[in-house]
Amino acid sequence: MSAPTLSRRFVLAGLLSSAASCSVADAPERSLRPVVKPTFSTGQARHSTAAEALIEAARLGGKVGYVVADARTGQVLEAHNPLLPLPPASTAKAITALYAMERLGPGFRFSTDIIATGPVSGGVVQGDIVLAGGGDPTLDTNRLADLAAGLRQAGVSGATGRLRVFEGALPSVRTIDPEQPEHVGYSPGISGLNLNYNRVHFEWKRAGSGYSVAMDARSDRYRPIVRMARMDVANRSLPVYTYESRGGVDRWTVASGALGKGGSRWLPVRNPGAYAGEVFQSLAAAQGVRLDLGDAVSRRPDGKVLARVQSDALSVVARDMLKWSTNITAEAVGMTASARGGRAPRNLKDSARDMSRWLAARVGTNKARFVDHSGLGDASEISCREMVAALTGLAPRLGLRGLLKPIPMRNEAGTVLEGHPLQIVAKTGTLNFVSALAGFVKAPDGTDLAFAMFMADEPRRNRLSRAERERPEGAGAWNKRAKNLQLRLIERWGTLYSG
Repeated sequence: MSAPTLSRRFVLAGLLSSAASCSVADAPERSLRPVVKPTFSTGQARHSTAAEALIEAARLGGKVGYVVADARTGQVLEAHNPLLPLPPASTAKAITALYAMERLGPGFRFSTDIIATGPVSGGVVQGDIVLAGGGDPTLDTNRLADLAAGLRQAGVSGATGRLRVFEGALPSVRTIDPEQPEHVGYSPGISGLNLNYNRVHFEWKRAGSGYSVAMDARSDRYRPIVRMARMDVANRSLPVYTYESRGGVDRWTVASGALGKGGSRWLPVRNPGAYAGEVFQSLAAAQGVRLDLGDAVSRRPDGKVLARVQSDALSVVARDMLKWSTNITAEAVGMTASARGGRAPRNLKDSARDMSRWLAARVGTNKARFVDHSGLGDASEISCREMVAALTGLAPRLGLRGLLKPIPMRNEAGTVLEGHPLQIVAKTGTLNFVSALAGFVKAPDGTDLAFAMFMADEPRRNRLSRAERERPEGAGAWNKRAKNLQLRLIERWGTLYSG
């Protein structure tokens, strides 16, 4: 499985540069043991003027909330606006990971299959061949090529019918957050069949007085050209991109004034099934299997599975999701977990409501309101108390701590403090004028703290137009001040509550 891993890293590197064991465990619906919930102790201060001074000095405006608790007992040591619901941004992915680990189990794997709807005679399928997705958010071009090779190894050279796709394992989502600009790669479409995080690679080069452009589904091993996403260069300066869906094709234009000599970026795919089907057709042809594309099927067909590829175990998928903060992974994992709960979600918001109800049942409060599983939609809200309840009550049983990434301590200038005694593992969250951090900090003496911090200037965020949301003025400086405040609070807690 080393090649697929390399490819996913290749794709993620591109995304970051352009956008800023095999068993399935059926986890119980409710915890088998009581959940430890944070409690406010009268013996400890709930309010701190020293912390308030740090908050005031950060000059964030808006609202700030935090809770810090003993990670072992859940006892709250200090809090500021603990019950105030605020946008969690990508720290929502920590809740999604817990939700999925309980519903699906750490060994769960997504499968993508090739199904023959009829018998194979003389190497020819007597019927259609169906590319059937199972919701895998990590499927890449390399593994799709492995699937095509598996079809050839099964002795298939063609079909009397057509190549069709099934993407109904998950609800179809045109974009994760409709408030985001059309061209941002972190808000793609989603379905039960996803490829390359549902992003297509756009590359341009100067050619004479104009430009040559290419749209492909590249990996480190392949570069299949894509026709279902097309780009035209327009003689203008702004807007940089325009998009429309016409005839099942993602049609883009780009302003010539923004292109320079050449470059590339990943653009979102709005029709995931057509994207994966076209790329598979090309990869199968390279194996000598010629197939004509047909319409999608609405139900997964009965028939023989000729080839299958699987994702890594959920524990690995969730770890990578938390490390790289991939939105599509969170949404696919979350919707799959909702479907395992006994009722298939009708759409993304329906699935997010299921997760909200699940969390309320586990931590005993009902402030949390999710509109997605990634935290990209700023209408999601959760209180710091609920987040810390999940960290102290659910995370130990479901292994979340081992999936969180280390966060280095920095000084106020942003320089990493090598060898700092406090060890932090957490999930970060960033939206325009929203910053969040939730996780654990351990001191050298063994003191173990769980914390959640949410900071949001929602009025300032709400004033942004859709076009301003990719890189709004002032957001970078605001975020830097928020992150500095978070580390100063952790530094304070590590000193105050250890020893």
